[in-house]
Amino acid sequence: MEFRDVEHVVTELHKADYVCSKAIATVVFLSQATGKPVLVEGPAGVGKTELSKAVACSLGRRLIRLQCYEGLDEAKALYEWEYAKQLLYTQMVKDKIDDVISGASSLADAVDRIASQEDAFFSERFLQPRPLLQAIVSDRPVVLLVDEVDKSDPEFEAFLLEILSDFQITIPELGTRKAIQIPFVFLTSNDSRDMSDALKRRCLHLYIDYPDRELELEIVKLKIPGINRQLAEQLIDAIRSIRDLDLKKKPCVSETLDWARSLIALQVEDLSSQVVADTLNVICKYRADVDQVRGKLEKIVY
Repeated sequence: MEFRDVEHVVTELHKADYVCSKAIATVVFLSQATGKPVLVEGPAGVGKTELSKAVACSLGRRLIRLQCYEGLDEAKALYEWEYAKQLLYTQMVKDKIDDVISGASSLADAVDRIASQEDAFFSERFLQPRPLLQAIVSDRPVVLLVDEVDKSDPEFEAFLLEILSDFQITIPELGTRKAIQIPFVFLTSNDSRDMSDALKRRCLHLYIDYPDRELELEIVKLKIPGINRQLAEQLIDAIRSIRDLDLKKKPCVSETLDWARSLIALQVEDLSSQVVADTLNVICKYRADVDQVRGKLEKIVY
């Protein structure tokens, strides 16, 4: 399936339980139309990773995820050789190797004979594809998620840029593998470091911030259909007031949903200052943040 227009993106993502703004839907549609990757930036927990999952679900594509971290290298992202398996096969066919070199006139001749059989040992059966190679060699269109790319080293970012430019990979022992189907690519960043200008030029840029009140209310009603509207509005108003404070980590959409589920589990129907105080650990992840919110309860719960 393909997205027909921006409104179709909004509708299909909603079916996949992802509520998005028109701005987000526009970038997704243009990415499909132009074949450009999408670099999604914004605070943690606002739905960057979920967007790629929803797109994969909507299009009926497999999602291939590369989780980035400091020290990630090409081998972990592209492919690895299964040397232990190669060694095992070598031991199993030892008699055949003896037959190959039997009658060799010299050591050099024996080596040449073994070299002529190297395709048997450097073949697809000993190759362990990692996410980038999986996305490129897939015979069906996929969604490739390069998650938290800002955690990787600048050297890996440069390598990734080369891959995204050509969508092909050269494996010295096997040759070049070019993408059969160009993947729908999402890169996410939590702004822990600035991405290079070169990477940003290659991508469509999308910044997902905390949603506005109505959008967040719609998200809560979609994800937690059993919640009554009054409680949903109260907790969203409280969350928005808490985000206005100078916190080490502001509560995100995922924490809004966790809080809503917790209130339902506690059978809360009306959000009071005491309820907020009792459940702050659900939405605040640092002791200093909890203490600060407790000191402002009269401004958070009306």
